[in-house]
Amino acid sequence: MKIIIGEGSCGIAAGAHKVEERFEALINEKNVAVTIEKTGCIGTCYLEPIVDVIDDQGKKLTFVNVSEADAEAIFNDYMINGNEVSSLAIKNEDLEMIDSQKRIVLKNCGRINPESIDAYIDVEGYQGAQKALTKMSPEEVIEEIKISGLKGRGGAGFPTWFKWDAARKSQDTPKYLVCNADEGDPGAFMDRSVLESDPHALIEGMMIGGYAIGANEGIIYVRAEYPLAIKRLNNAIAQAEEKGMLGQNIFGSGFDFSMRIKAGAGAFVCGEETALIASLEGERGMPRLKPPFPAQKGFFAKPTNINNVETFANVPWIFRNGGAAYDKLGTEGSKGTKVFALTGKIKRGGLVEIPMGLSLRDVIFKVGGGIKQDKAFKAVQMGGPSGGCIPASLLDTQIDYAEITKTGAIMGSGGMVVMDETTCMVDMARFFLEFTCKESCGKCTYCRIGTTRMLEILERITHGQGQDGDIELLEELCYKIKEGSMCGLGQTAPNPVLTTLKYFRNEYEDHIYQKKCTAKSCKPLLTYSVITENCVGCGACRRNCPVEAISGEKKMPHEINQDLCIKCGKCHTVCKFDAINVE
Repeated sequence: MKIIIGEGSCGIAAGAHKVEERFEALINEKNVAVTIEKTGCIGTCYLEPIVDVIDDQGKKLTFVNVSEADAEAIFNDYMINGNEVSSLAIKNEDLEMIDSQKRIVLKNCGRINPESIDAYIDVEGYQGAQKALTKMSPEEVIEEIKISGLKGRGGAGFPTWFKWDAARKSQDTPKYLVCNADEGDPGAFMDRSVLESDPHALIEGMMIGGYAIGANEGIIYVRAEYPLAIKRLNNAIAQAEEKGMLGQNIFGSGFDFSMRIKAGAGAFVCGEETALIASLEGERGMPRLKPPFPAQKGFFAKPTNINNVETFANVPWIFRNGGAAYDKLGTEGSKGTKVFALTGKIKRGGLVEIPMGLSLRDVIFKVGGGIKQDKAFKAVQMGGPSGGCIPASLLDTQIDYAEITKTGAIMGSGGMVVMDETTCMVDMARFFLEFTCKESCGKCTYCRIGTTRMLEILERITHGQGQDGDIELLEELCYKIKEGSMCGLGQTAPNPVLTTLKYFRNEYEDHIYQKKCTAKSCKPLLTYSVITENCVGCGACRRNCPVEAISGEKKMPHEINQDLCIKCGKCHTVCKFDAINVE
């Protein structure tokens, strides 16, 4: 009998290590022949910790949200006595979330041991690389990628084959292959999950890419905030070297390829390829003008190709199944699948991988299960701080690079932050702009100063101090910053503001002219008062008020002193009689 525990970062944060320790103690106590293995995240992060129990006949039962006490119940009641523990078993609708996906990048995530190269080899690992290196020329490899239609998954959606071909044709040597694993969007964790759950897929994809462009060294630029990913990557590289999958004369092909990891310091701007290269070289991460492009002059002025984790993780599947098979998935302009990190006000938060072409409605309501507490869907932010808000009226927008761009948002790396009726769109724009403002490298005046001025205006508006002309000034700044910034950070920083102004202009006007937040989210604009006819004088609000702003006799209607009220909302939270009005 075998126990498999999901130990990605999400599972560990939810208590997977403690669950593992409890199972180990029970196994030792009972002295039974049960092994424990670890796996990564299968994507259903909202169900963590997840435990699979596989009996001697190969039957698997999955248990979710497992605590230490649950581990004991599973061990004693199910594994020892054979009784059902149905209250802990995964539900059909959660299984449907996984089954409704088309998994290529996430194929092995949550299914194999990420710390075992043999587990990867058992699921056809490195077969694509062996085929490419021993049976195809570099030009044929690039042609296969061209046939597949694979576009870069880092956000821009640039054809992968074109970048590889440009680096291949560059005459200078040595050449370098770089993986951009500097995933910095708030709410995005696609790359982290692949690195933690299936690191050999990245290694295999980079081997094929290195062979295609003529590079003998691969560098993974990964965020230092991803310690588990770095640990498992280092382990995977060491295992691949030991097996002869990395190093000299791989598969007897005459191709040499080595890999190393560079831990980045967490600067969002280093997601831009020229800033990333500067950081790799030991310089401050700041972008430079293009051309020349990295394919001509990149790392230490040598030809360099840069793709992100998801792009490389698609490559092994393409070479096992053929570029034509990949081309059949998705739409005419966007082939294959896309991984999204579903976060925010969504019932089934986590990672999903779906074929291009599905609608936002399909992803949010069918795969993601809809909005928490069945509240009204309001918008979804796509592309992170560089993207934009797509409103409910555009829910049937097809997930396709061109179609998403038409809305004013971008596909981005795959963050999808879902918002409900309680989300203030002005405050959401402020949140994302605050992020990009802090992350600006400061090289461009428009980006450095313009985003600061925009943030000041948005903060005034959300604090009830908006002025006539603020909306027009915001719009002017947005277009000036987009036109005057050198890199993608500044050029896209205004997108959250522009899209919320486009689709939710009325909320800006309410904040400025009515001094009201229709979502009842911006505290400085809220007023808490007692509904006299509903108040029974229980005193719960008075006892819980941190500043003693509520007064009243027992069993008599209470009242709130507006001069003392700090608008914390505690009274509204504790009242059981709907006696607190919020406006």
